[in-house]
Amino acid sequence: MTLQLSENTKAILLLTAPLIVGKAPASRAILTPGEYKRLARHLLEIKRQPADLVSSEASEILQACQPLFDADRLQRLLDRGFLLSQAVERWHARAIWVVSRADPQYPKRLKSRLREDAPAVLYGCGNISLLESGGLAVVGSRHVNDSLIDYTMEIGDLAARSGRAIVSGGARGIDQAAMRGALEAGGHAVGILADSLERASMNRDNRNLLIDGQLVLASPYDPSAGFNVGNAMQRNKFIYALADAALVVNSDLNKGGTWAGAVEQLDKFRFVPVYVRSSGEPSSGLQALRVKGALDWPNPQDEESLAAVFDASAPQDRPAEHPDLPLFSEDAVKSKPAPSVQAAQVHQPKVETLNSSDAEATEKHSEPAASDLSEKTESGKTDTMPAQPRTPAETLFDAVRDVIQQLLVTPMKESEIAAALNVSPAQARAWLQNLVTEGALEKTRKPAGYVTKQCSLL
Repeated sequence: MTLQLSENTKAILLLTAPLIVGKAPASRAILTPGEYKRLARHLLEIKRQPADLVSSEASEILQACQPLFDADRLQRLLDRGFLLSQAVERWHARAIWVVSRADPQYPKRLKSRLREDAPAVLYGCGNISLLESGGLAVVGSRHVNDSLIDYTMEIGDLAARSGRAIVSGGARGIDQAAMRGALEAGGHAVGILADSLERASMNRDNRNLLIDGQLVLASPYDPSAGFNVGNAMQRNKFIYALADAALVVNSDLNKGGTWAGAVEQLDKFRFVPVYVRSSGEPSSGLQALRVKGALDWPNPQDEESLAAVFDASAPQDRPAEHPDLPLFSEDAVKSKPAPSVQAAQVHQPKVETLNSSDAEATEKHSEPAASDLSEKTESGKTDTMPAQPRTPAETLFDAVRDVIQQLLVTPMKESEIAAALNVSPAQARAWLQNLVTEGALEKTRKPAGYVTKQCSLL
């Protein structure tokens, strides 16, 4: 696979990536995800795109961004072209590709489900098309007993035999057991890492799996970034967003990344049905997730019964998705050429040509997030999930969305909207919360109420 680093992606990297070369970040003033979100909205409003910030008209556009950001700060970030070229060369040597939300290769599942909260940049190694294959998300604690490891590997094995990919976080314990079970059975696995992508991509146990297309490793964080609790928590939603169903094998109660990610999925995102292990030793954490709405895992024993899990109706009150959501309006944004940055392309080199001594030296410093995945040379194909027919509830919600957006030219209170639609306040509240979650509406304070958000993704 060969991916070209687009002009938009170069600009987004300059603005948001630490560009770690060696041990220290190249800049401490990079835009946070929230700051980039605001900048992206503003660029769309003025009919511009990130690539224009490194074009001949950059100075004028920077001044237009002055109400939101200090122009000198943005310029200092955009002047890091040489550092970007060094980072790109390093990623290239380690078979790491980079895509941004501006690229057609960027996973549509992330963009349609997370919208503006989808990572601005995604780094990875391996077959990027696996990120669109869906599958079963399997998550759980790092420190578990052997019986749970065996149980989880069997889940991975069954998923592989059923033609379903495993989506997980690549951490020790449950994550790696699920991925290893699928890979050893000749299936596919997607690892969304919170740290150390560079080390994982060079690890000898992963090399053949990456070459053969069985495994893809991806991360929204710099490939050289070390472990960070916040990053580990934040990446959970990406695992769920890339899956069709999720299984929580084990979880602590009211603490830890597994718990936080499952609760966030049940209470807020509701991308997929969340199941919890229903056999073996009971768990207070799993029981608490049941109370919050998680389903008992039906313990499928064969391909047909696992297929039934995926065919089961998904929650009907989850936020609507927009798989065809455009990144830029072609009518509103005129693409303009931007000055090139050194090392303008990121290729997917043959992983087997990596210097083995360099890889071994890197491995000695710390264990990569997915280092225990067993080597497998026989590759298979993962069927892309077919589009599911829309449910009556989803069809109704599409119509409701249009009506509500027409109502909310000016802010309205929840009670006023309920009266206008002749529905109960509880029903109106549920629809409004879904529209706020998907980014179609904003909740205002002064005056209190809701209003249509007049912007889309950048």
